[in-house]
Amino acid sequence: MNQIVLIALRRPYTFVVLSILIVIFGVRAIRHAPTDVFPTIKIPVISVVWAYAGMLPLDVSGRITFYFERFLTSTVEGIADIVSQAYYGISITNIFLQPHTNLPGAEAEVTAIAQTIVKQLPPDISPPMIMRLEASQVAVASLQVTSDEMTPADLYNLSYNQLRPLIVVIPGAIVPHPYGGKPKQLLVSLDQNKMLARNISPTDVHAAFDRQNLVLPAGDMKIKQTDWMVQTNAMPPEIPEFNDIPIKRVGNSFVFLRDVADVQLAGPPQTNSVMVDGKQAVIIVVMKSGEASTLDVVDGIRATIPRIKEIVPSHVDVRIITDASVFVRESIDEVMHEMLIAGLLVGLIVMLMLGSWRPMIVVTTSIPLCILTSLIFLHALGESMNVMTLGGLALAVGILVDDATVMIENIDTHLEMGKELDEAIIDAANQIVIPTLLATLCICIVWLPLFTLSGVSGYLFKPMALAVIFAMLASFILSRTLVPTMAKYLIKHPHAEGHGEGHAEGHGKEGHHGEHGDGKPAGQALSFKEKLQHHMGVFSRFQEGFEARFLRFCGWYGGLLEQTIANRRR
Repeated sequence: MNQIVLIALRRPYTFVVLSILIVIFGVRAIRHAPTDVFPTIKIPVISVVWAYAGMLPLDVSGRITFYFERFLTSTVEGIADIVSQAYYGISITNIFLQPHTNLPGAEAEVTAIAQTIVKQLPPDISPPMIMRLEASQVAVASLQVTSDEMTPADLYNLSYNQLRPLIVVIPGAIVPHPYGGKPKQLLVSLDQNKMLARNISPTDVHAAFDRQNLVLPAGDMKIKQTDWMVQTNAMPPEIPEFNDIPIKRVGNSFVFLRDVADVQLAGPPQTNSVMVDGKQAVIIVVMKSGEASTLDVVDGIRATIPRIKEIVPSHVDVRIITDASVFVRESIDEVMHEMLIAGLLVGLIVMLMLGSWRPMIVVTTSIPLCILTSLIFLHALGESMNVMTLGGLALAVGILVDDATVMIENIDTHLEMGKELDEAIIDAANQIVIPTLLATLCICIVWLPLFTLSGVSGYLFKPMALAVIFAMLASFILSRTLVPTMAKYLIKHPHAEGHGEGHAEGHGKEGHHGEHGDGKPAGQALSFKEKLQHHMGVFSRFQEGFEARFLRFCGWYGGLLEQTIANRRR
C-alpha cells in the first residue's frame, strides 16, 4: 500500500487523468444505462397459448392441455413447474424453468414439441403462440384513440393496422392488441330451420367455404414478348358475393349460401369496452421488454406522436393518458436529491470540524468519483439505474466519506508535528492503511449474504449490494491515490518556524495585534492552524472551540477510565 501512495505523489497527473476518465465513463454509464424503478427480474417462464374457438373448457383441458403437458415433461429439460389454465376455446400453459436455464434453448424445445403434436390434437387447430414472460414486462404508457366520426370497428382497425406498427418499432416496446372497439370479421349466421329443410349441416357450409374460397399459385404464361401472370383467386372481392357460394346441388338446381345463412361484415362478440365522454374509444397499451428502459420507451412514444398525427385523419385524436416514466423520474430524482443533500452535509461537517475549505474540497471530490465508479461497474455488469442501486449508493454516502476524511485528518495531525508535506502524507497513509482496509472489508462482507438470496428478492437486493461494495472499494483505492495527490497541491504546508514555541505564542495577546510572540508580522511565520484561523474566520473559531472542548472531554474521560480500571472488582 505504501508503494501506491508513493506512485501517487511521484506521478500525480496519472491519477488526475484517471479521475477525468471516471467522470467521462461515469456520465456515459448514466446516459446509456437502462433506467427503471426496480432492477430487471429475470425469472425464466415460457407461456404457450393454444386457441380452438368454440371448445368448452373441459374439452380444452382434456384434448389439448393434457397431451401437451405429457409431451413437455418427456422432452423439455430444466422444467421447475407447469401451470395450465383451460378457458372457453383457449388453453394457456406457463412453463416455469429452473434458475440459470438456457431460456432460448428451452424456448426452441417447446416450439419444436408444439409443432410435433399438432396432428394429435383436434383437427384444424392452429400452432400455438409461444412467448417469454418476464416480471419486468410491465405497462409503461397507454394511448387513447378517439373520434367523433369513426365507428368502434373503424377505430380498432386504425389502431391495429396503422398505429400499432408505428409504435412496435420503438426499441424495447411490446404492443399487445388494442382494447375497446371490435375487429372486423366475416360473420356467417346460419339459419337452423332453413338448413334442416334443405338437409344441410354446418359441416357442408364449412366444406363449401374451403372449396370456393381459394387462392392458389398458378405461375405465369409467356406469350410472345409478354409474360402474363395467371391469377386463380377464387375469393369473392365483395361481401354480397359470398351469398352466391354454392353449398349443395339438388337435381338441376343449387342451394346457395344465401338460402341458409346471412353473410355480413361484423365481428366477434365484444368482450371489452372503452368509454370516453359516453362514446366508445380504443386504448393502446405499450409494455416494455425485460431489460429495456422505461424512460427510453416512453420518450420513443412521445417522439412518435407527431408522426402518428400526420397519418391519422384530422378528426382522430391520439393522446397519452398514462405515463410510468413520471413515477420513474420522480423516484430517481428523489434518490439523487437525497444523495446531494448527504454530500453537502458531509462537506459542511468536514469544513466545520477541520476549519478549512481545502479538506472539504478533497472529501467532496472523492464522494462523486466513488459513486461514478460504482455506476461504471454496474453498467458493465448489465445492471440498470433504479431505486435499489441508487438507494444503496445513498446509504453508502455517509460511509464513503470515512476513508478520505480519516486520511485528511491524519495528514493534518502529522503536519502539526512539524513534518514536511510529503513525509506527513506518507506517514499518515501508512498509519491508517490497516484500519481503513479492515473497515472497508468489514462493510463489504456485511453485504455478501445478499448474494445467497434467490427468486425475486435476489434480483432486487443483489444490485444494491453490488452498488455499495463497488463504491466502498473505489473509496479505499481513491483514498490511497487521488486524496494524497489532491492533499499535496491543496493543503498548504506551514513554515517550519511556525511550529513549537512560535505556535504556542501565536495564540497570545500579541496575536490579536497581527504579530506573533517572536515579533514577526502576520502572514510571514504563521503556523498551519493560524493560517486556518486567518482564512476561515468563523469556521476556524468554531473548530478551535470544538477541539478545545473535545480535548477537555478526552481528559475527563481518560481520568474516569483510569479510576474505573483502578477499581476493577467494583
